[in-house]
Parts: sequence; C-alpha cells; structure tokens
Amino acid sequence: MKQYLILIAFTSFFILQSCKDKNQQAPPSAMPFPVISIASKTVTAYQRYPVRIEGTNNSAVRAKVGGYITKVLVDEGQKVKKGQLLFTLETQTLSQDAEAAQANVNAAQVEVNKLKPLVEKNIISNVQLETAKARLAQAKSSYNSISAAIGYANIQSPIDGYVGSIPYREGALVSPTDTQPLTTVSTTKEVYAFFALNEKDYLDFLRNTEGTTREEKIKNFPEVELELATSKIYEEKGVIETVTGQINPSTGTVTFRAKFPNPNGYLANGSSGQIRIPTVYTDAVVIPESASYERQGKIYAYKVQGDTLAVSTPIEVIARVDSYILVLSGLQIGDKIITQGIGKLRNNTPIIPQMVDFDSITSGLKPIFK
Repeated sequence: MKQYLILIAFTSFFILQSCKDKNQQAPPSAMPFPVISIASKTVTAYQRYPVRIEGTNNSAVRAKVGGYITKVLVDEGQKVKKGQLLFTLETQTLSQDAEAAQANVNAAQVEVNKLKPLVEKNIISNVQLETAKARLAQAKSSYNSISAAIGYANIQSPIDGYVGSIPYREGALVSPTDTQPLTTVSTTKEVYAFFALNEKDYLDFLRNTEGTTREEKIKNFPEVELELATSKIYEEKGVIETVTGQINPSTGTVTFRAKFPNPNGYLANGSSGQIRIPTVYTDAVVIPESASYERQGKIYAYKVQGDTLAVSTPIEVIARVDSYILVLSGLQIGDKIITQGIGKLRNNTPIIPQMVDFDSITSGLKPIFK
C-alpha cells in the first residue's frame, strides 16, 4: 500500500510538471528584418511658399480725356513697342472746339496786327496793344489745350512689353476717372516673384544666413527656385533682391521679392506657383521615414544592438525631406537601424539582421542627395 501511494505521488508530480512546462510561453523566435548602416549625406531641403508673378514694369494704360473708343488696334498678349498706337477715341467734338479756338486765335492775331502801327505812330497807347496781346496768348493757350486733348485721343503704349486684358472695346465710353484701365502693358523680359514669410520663418531665415547686417544677409541669400502651377521646376534660378523688413500687422508676414530671368517669355504677368528656398545640410544623419515611428509626440527608431537585438531609440528631428528624416540626435554615423516592418517589433526584440545598401533606398531621391 505504501509503495502504491509513492507511485501515485510520483505520477502526479510528473503530470503537474508537464502541464507547467506547456503553460510557460515559448521564447519568441527571431525574424529577419532589413537593416542599413547610417552614413553621412549632404541633403538639400526646400521650404515652399505661394508666389505671385509680375512683370518688372507694369504700366496701366488709361484715357486722359473722355470719349468713345473708335478703334482697338492691338490684341491681348500682343508684343508692343513704346509709342505704338493702342486705342483711338472719338474726336469730332474736340475737332469742332479746335476750329472755334483757332478762329479765336486768328481774330486775336488780327487785332494785334491792327494795333501795332497805331502804337508806333502814337495814335493809341501801348496799353491797348498789350491787352490785345494778352487776348492772343489766351486764345493760343485754349487752342493748344484742345489740340493736346485731340492728341490724347490717340492712346499709345508707354513702354515696350506685352498687352494684358482689354476690358473695353469699340463703342465703349471711357474717361480719366475710370477705375479699370484700358489695358496694362507689362515688361516680362525679367519678372518679379512676390512671396511672404511669417515672422518665425523670417527670423529663422535671417539667423541662418551669413552676414552681420540685414543688407549683408540679403546679398548672401541663396538662389531660389520656382515651382510652376504644373508642378514642374522653372529652368531659371532667381535671386532675392528686397525684403520689406516690416511685419504686416494684418497678416503677420514679411514680403520678399525675387527676380527671375524670362528670356523665352514663359512666365506671364499674373502667373502663380511656389517659391522654393533651399537649405543645405552637410554631413547629415539621414534615415528613411519608414524606419521611424511616433509615440506620445516623440519620434523613435529601432537601433540594432549587439547585431541581434532591436532597441527602441528616441531621436530628435531637424527636418523631413520627402520620405526621409534628418536626425539631430539619438543616432550617429555607423549605427545600424531597421528600415522596414517596425510595426512588428517591440523594444529588445531579437531579430535576424539582413544588411541592405543605403544607396538602394535613396536612389529614388537623387535630386536631394549629393
């Protein structure tokens, strides 16, 4: 009986031990993950701002006298020369006024001519002659004024350039008080690009530009690029020429003006797009966006420790360029990080690292890597 009880006890012990082993969680098996070794890169990042394009000289063409348009001699978008006739206004009434004014000039001249010999012979006083001369001068002034008005009815281009929109056509009544000009002639051999930065970006831009004075910093501003409405980059680079230096109280922004060459006339007055201001980071620590994750407002990456362990590492970000992150701290050159599949990982997870070439990842972003 005693031996039987001992046998039952041993049997129960082995059964309990077996159940205990089955209930224990098996250690996770290591899985393969792609890993890269961080190398230094020179990266160009771009800040983008909406831009408005204008010709370097935009001259509004207005009527100097009132009248009906009789002829529109140009078309929208046409290239014109300074002094070229653009519009003509009706001058019939002015011509009649000019004829009457000329008659007054002739009559005043006759009066002067008649009084001159009488004064010379002391028949009349010189005062009468001077009065007649004054009337003649007044008549000539009136005639010249009307003649000038007739000339103003022939409206010419004030500059070389391209004709803008023409809101008024033949038969329209126009006057000098019209709020809308007859057209605008723009010089677009070079164009201005106007854009605005908020106060923080403006101060950061100044702080990161070489120079001690504001004038020196403006001279050292980097060349800028223009991204067109088609999302293509304009082939010519621009130069920032002026900064208002005053913050607009309504918008909280500072206005910049850049100049771009426009040899082919590709840019038109009123064009839009985005200005691209480059910032070059030399020997930067760069990792793929896919190698990072965010938790409670902080950015992390998985660094490979001891060749087999994935360790969650907090990083500080300088900038993001397309699908890449520029790291300020937390990682350094030579560190190995996991680039993909990090959603399957936890801190201190064992892995099987599979080394991949960093350049194979960055090959799709050749424009930003040097």
